[in-house]
Amino acid sequence: MLKYALPKISTEQLPGPKAAAIIERRKNVVPNAIRCIYPCVIERAEGAMIEDVDGNIFLDWVGGVGVLNVGHTHPELVEAVNEQASRFFHGMFNIVTHEGYINLAEKLAAIAPVRGNTKKVMFANSGAEANENAVKIAKGCTKRPNIIVFSGAFHGRTMLAMTMTAKKAYAVGMGPFPDGIYRAEYPYLYRRPTGMTEKEAIDFYIDNLKMVFENASPAEYVAAIVLEPLQGEGGFIPAPIEWVKAVRQICDENGILLVADEVQSGFGRTGKFFATEYWEEVGCAPDIITAAKSIAGGIPLSAIIASTEVMDSVQVGTLGGTYGGNALACAAGLKVLEIIERDHLVERSAQIGKKCIEVFNGWKDKYEVIGDVRGLGAMIGIEFVKDKATKEPNGEIVNKLMAICAQHGLIIENAGMSGNVIRFLAPLVITDEQLNAGFEILENAIRECI
Repeated sequence: MLKYALPKISTEQLPGPKAAAIIERRKNVVPNAIRCIYPCVIERAEGAMIEDVDGNIFLDWVGGVGVLNVGHTHPELVEAVNEQASRFFHGMFNIVTHEGYINLAEKLAAIAPVRGNTKKVMFANSGAEANENAVKIAKGCTKRPNIIVFSGAFHGRTMLAMTMTAKKAYAVGMGPFPDGIYRAEYPYLYRRPTGMTEKEAIDFYIDNLKMVFENASPAEYVAAIVLEPLQGEGGFIPAPIEWVKAVRQICDENGILLVADEVQSGFGRTGKFFATEYWEEVGCAPDIITAAKSIAGGIPLSAIIASTEVMDSVQVGTLGGTYGGNALACAAGLKVLEIIERDHLVERSAQIGKKCIEVFNGWKDKYEVIGDVRGLGAMIGIEFVKDKATKEPNGEIVNKLMAICAQHGLIIENAGMSGNVIRFLAPLVITDEQLNAGFEILENAIRECI
């Protein structure tokens, strides 16, 4: 079975002949801006493994960029979608009610660590849509115009989400951008100001946030502070809990809503079902959570979760959309929740993460090019540098590693503002043997590059 296979490249070169022909056709009809550097044209996939059109088998450490926590084509997920498809595909939820939407909303409301005695859920189709709707809800609730986001943030590629996103390589030539989005510095402790202790650095980043009120928008005009519990595109950087406590206090003191973008970090990825459970444990639950990616195992779906009070403060008619909460997606979402709970994938995430941290830290001790290893659960980043003393980013070696690993059947992806972080997002159903095979391919590639 492909699910239990190991990486194997059987063609003389990559891409193979069939894949090369399809990639050439892609160039003729797909915008160059939607780029792909990987020599793989997928034919079928199971678990953590992909087979391409030429019969090459790849180990997937990207998982659709965090979409496939339960693995590729989980058979029960396929069955659930087929069963729903046999009854009906779609009925716009503003027009007809379907029980799948209600069932999934009830389950997410019951487990989401957001403030409030009762909670409500709305569904959209993507992470960017979820974040846009979270901003709409925050503005509708507070009647305030402005939003604070952070350096390193990634919130999507729609116009508002692109404005909220820090890395402007994703927004070249797209301005002018919406007003009312202001940015503070995210606590990137590995790159904190020279000479500061971690505690001093956290105080520094808290002061930086407060300065936004002085230099950009007074606090009374801020509707929400939006942040990722563990930055994704920014370089897999966890938000320090002591800093989160301070942000929560700032929000409470100023009537600002705290929005957690869990698009990439949710659904078991971080050793908790939601990464914000770590916040909840210290009394700092957010007011709104956005979720997407692994919510439905590969079918487009996203969610916005908040208290009844917050949700119902929004003007009737301002929320909704044609495909939000599509019946096929909700059926998939319900099955994903069942699989994660029954198969203990949250616990498996913690086990995978522990093993990865052990291995990656071992490499950090051996190789001068690895400057930092960090993450939560099975959401881990390896930061590559040219020199450990200067910490100069080394995006060049990461690009080489991606190419070398692909040639040996391992698909990895970069992250970070300088593209110098390798992100680990393998499906949580990955076997120990497959995990070890990936370690071997990546370490051999590192040795080849140094």
